[in-house]
Amino acid sequence: MRNKILNLIGGTLALGVSVTILSRYFWPDLPIPLYSLVAAGLCLVPSAITMMWASRTGSRNPENALLLVFGGTALRMTFVLAVSLLLFYTVPIFARMSFWIVILVFYLFTLGLEIALLVSGPLNQKRKQVQ
Repeated sequence: MRNKILNLIGGTLALGVSVTILSRYFWPDLPIPLYSLVAAGLCLVPSAITMMWASRTGSRNPENALLLVFGGTALRMTFVLAVSLLLFYTVPIFARMSFWIVILVFYLFTLGLEIALLVSGPLNQKRKQVQ
């Protein structure tokens, strides 16, 4: 599980660096590097919590898989949307449509990466070595 969470963090940071570098060339007047940093943090926290939750409950009780999927989605969506709306309405620099575009890109990327890591194998079981 630890490797998968580290892969999630590394992949999200790699996207953040890529978006920051590209935004400096294409949109130098927009604060997209700041948006990338905030979006990475907002999307990474609930994804990491969901992965830890999956590692603790996934192998013990497979009947709770549906609860895990819906609960993780609800946690992720509620957290990201609530904090993003709070920033959008209270902090003037975040009151732009480009902020929402960056949030959407990071949300979809972390969601896809998390799902790919979750279905790639058991979270808390070591792989059996073939002899």
